[in-house]
Amino acid sequence: MNFEYKKSLGQNFLKDESIINIISNSISTKQNDLIVEIGPGQGALTKKLVNKNCDILCFEIDKRLEKYLSNINSNKLKVVYEDFLKVKLNNYISKKYNRIFFVGNLPYYITTAIINKIINESTSYEIVIMIQKEVADRYMAKCGNKIYGSISVFLQYNFDIKKVCDVSKKCFIPVPKVDSKVIKLIKKENKKLADNEELFYKLVKDSFKQKRKTIKNNLKNYNLELIEKELLKYNKSLNSRAEEISVEEFVNISNILNSQWNCEFLFFYNCRWILF
Repeated sequence: MNFEYKKSLGQNFLKDESIINIISNSISTKQNDLIVEIGPGQGALTKKLVNKNCDILCFEIDKRLEKYLSNINSNKLKVVYEDFLKVKLNNYISKKYNRIFFVGNLPYYITTAIINKIINESTSYEIVIMIQKEVADRYMAKCGNKIYGSISVFLQYNFDIKKVCDVSKKCFIPVPKVDSKVIKLIKKENKKLADNEELFYKLVKDSFKQKRKTIKNNLKNYNLELIEKELLKYNKSLNSRAEEISVEEFVNISNILNSQWNCEFLFFYNCRWILF
């Protein structure tokens, strides 16, 4: 097709039919559900999604792609030619839907912002995204792994994360420089909540501030005596690094701190959480 791909929009379109089928089959919907596709491109995946028994809502920033997407004939499909990050989802998503499935091939530089938006503006959802392999590995990394970081903790606190499939760079046009991976993020409905999530997120962020430094060095402004007491329960110490501490352990540490700290100190952030 005679189409000028824009690198600035992260336009690497999936062409491999088997991968497209795997992604489509990973989304199990019912009649009162909604699929939101972010960046449908020329509609390779969209054509599969419209065969499901639910409505499809697509957000595409590039109006040039209308000539491709308009050829998909389905009364269940609606395409909005706007920047997903700038729209208010409540203006487009009705409360009549039981569950919302977000799906898309996301450029690495806006992946975090898109996940943030979904968390802050919607409920009862799953996310199926194709992202750079190294980024996906970081999201899924467990404590003790060198690539385990604050983003790993934040996402695993909110989601169960599963690998759907690996995707070779040869499956795209134009061919990108890196391989990709499709992952599914399922919102945790019964997670062990931190008593104060603002404190939890700040604790995690500060713990990983300088990854090569110990908890003792990164958390100098915290009550180290309380933190050490909690770490000892897991055979860890203030000399441990953040990458050695699990999500559940971070939750427990933040709860201990929250029970002791004066609430006047808890001014960290507003109610919308921030990954970085």
